[in-house]
Amino acid sequence: MRVSEIELGRLQKRLGYQFRNPELLTLALTHRSHGTQNNERLEFLGDSIVNMVIAEHLYRNFENAREGQLSRLRARMVKGVTLAEIGREFHLGDYLRMGSGELKSGGFRRDSILADAVESVIGAIYLDSDFHTCRARVLDWFTERLERLDLQDTQKDPKTRLQEYLQSRQYPLPRYDVISVEGEAHAQTFHVECALPSLDRKTTGVGGSRRVAEQQAARNALKSLGVETN
Repeated sequence: MRVSEIELGRLQKRLGYQFRNPELLTLALTHRSHGTQNNERLEFLGDSIVNMVIAEHLYRNFENAREGQLSRLRARMVKGVTLAEIGREFHLGDYLRMGSGELKSGGFRRDSILADAVESVIGAIYLDSDFHTCRARVLDWFTERLERLDLQDTQKDPKTRLQEYLQSRQYPLPRYDVISVEGEAHAQTFHVECALPSLDRKTTGVGGSRRVAEQQAARNALKSLGVETN
């Protein structure tokens, strides 16, 4: 089903950009389940652009940050969860063109699909205008999140901290197992167990994705070991 011109106009107002070639926007909103003409190539382009724009912004605004800190700040900004949040702010899921199977399974709400669509729109804006214009749009979308960033945000994630703690003491690495998955495909809740066989400890974590649940389980493991208190 094709999105109407009125609906596309509404979306463009939210994006803060008026396309000279609306077909590019339509393509950016077309998931691969819809057919061979889809947004995968635009997603590839947009991914590179958003990484470049955010990297440049961080480089200029965090003059004392080390390379590793800059990398972690950028990863926080361009990760799928953040991009999906931006997609929801634009109500992007309402405009996606998808195959009937994806629609029925709630694909228009899925983080990965929304994140890919945001990158595709960025790629489409670049092709429709130029890098300067596209950069301005990306920074505008990320403004509030960028303003909240602090070098405190560069701390390594719980799974990495737990792994380094264990390795420094020559203990085996933790094992993560999914205990259960609840809910519909588009809104699942994962329960994950983190086992430390050499220390006879097991902790659990819960999250909207396996990755999030694993991070929570690792954080709880660090607390149980007395490495971290909050």
